[in-house]
Amino acid sequence: MIRQPAAPNAPLDLSRWRSVPSLLMVGGGAVALAGLLVSRTQFAFSWLLAFMFFLSLCLGAMFLVLMHHLFDAGWSVPIRRFCEHLANLVFPWMLLLFLPVAILAPTLYDWMGENPGVDHALRAKLPLFTVPGFYLTSAGCFLIWWWLANRLRYWSLRQDETGGAGPTYKMRFYSSVGIVLYALTLTMGAILWMKALQYEWFSTMYGVYYFAGSVWLALGTAYVITMVLDRQRVLSEVLHEHQYYFIGSLLFAFTVFYAYIHFAQYFIIWNGNMPEETFWYVVRERGAWFWVGMVIIFGHFFVPFLALLRIDVKSVFAFMLPLCGWVWLMHWFDLIFNIMPVLHLRFPAQTPNWIWISAGCAAFMGGLLTTRFLAAYASHPPYPLKDPRLVEAMGFYHPVPTQISGGELAEVGDLPDAPPAPGGNR
Repeated sequence: MIRQPAAPNAPLDLSRWRSVPSLLMVGGGAVALAGLLVSRTQFAFSWLLAFMFFLSLCLGAMFLVLMHHLFDAGWSVPIRRFCEHLANLVFPWMLLLFLPVAILAPTLYDWMGENPGVDHALRAKLPLFTVPGFYLTSAGCFLIWWWLANRLRYWSLRQDETGGAGPTYKMRFYSSVGIVLYALTLTMGAILWMKALQYEWFSTMYGVYYFAGSVWLALGTAYVITMVLDRQRVLSEVLHEHQYYFIGSLLFAFTVFYAYIHFAQYFIIWNGNMPEETFWYVVRERGAWFWVGMVIIFGHFFVPFLALLRIDVKSVFAFMLPLCGWVWLMHWFDLIFNIMPVLHLRFPAQTPNWIWISAGCAAFMGGLLTTRFLAAYASHPPYPLKDPRLVEAMGFYHPVPTQISGGELAEVGDLPDAPPAPGGNR
């Protein structure tokens, strides 16, 4: 497998695009504000849609950082730094973007006005589905995410300064503890902020469902950022052909994993045939929502699955970049499928408004978060400078001395039956 040249004759010039995040933030903010004036309820749902989309990107990037340390991976060293910056957007920026959700929660969640004494579905979810439970759990999620993302980046930067083993062990420790907290908090966030829109519904797989989509989105984003930084010659000296291949392979794996989780949830609920579970899918098989479901089935699974089957396409930028854009679009459709049918049933006459209001909210958040990400990336080294696996990530392997008969030392490469080093230069 031969990767395309890392950079053309001249570095990629993105100066003309520098003002785009600011324009998105200003224009999107104006549209979102107009949406708030037109319909407070529609604005609340559209804001939640955009919030859950960008939160999934941050949490997906956090998972990639955790996995890097837990598996002591070498290939992912060059992409770890920008994943750390994406993860650190959860605080304070995603927390600030959560404030409208917190303020408009009584508009979004019907259960906040229900009496749990007469509603058995709500009573079964106490004390989580109470007003104090909602806000305390939400605060706890952001506190844990901030702690994890902050500590992992702090020790990553300390590793750049000292080059010692201490920061490496610290990051492994935080990852080992953090992966459990990450799973709990991501599940709580998905349940409280999205699944709770229809609190009567039961699903034990919903947290994993949101997790699979989050990592899928983060992998598509990581591929694009890696390619851009490579073409700008920021990462070109520390990249090897296998970075693109591994990101593409993981994207393929999570395409299958997401499809498995979504189908399993549907299959179990439909076969169980319990009204408090099946109604969620019945609602989404009516009218135009049926076609949105078809888009998810074919666009979210079959298109990327078939596109990524070939090994060599994972390193072809002209093929992968549109596919990564498709990943963003399909994840957006997936969240629409989860959130907007609730509002459609309540206010059918207002449904056309959700398109432009949701676009405005997404543009504002995307512009703001892109601005903050670029500022963080420009303020620190572009990749871990003294990570012990950096040389390995570049595709170079130092022969390891091995004891042989007679007490002499020989290098692995000198042994007659020694296999070639995996992933080395070809």
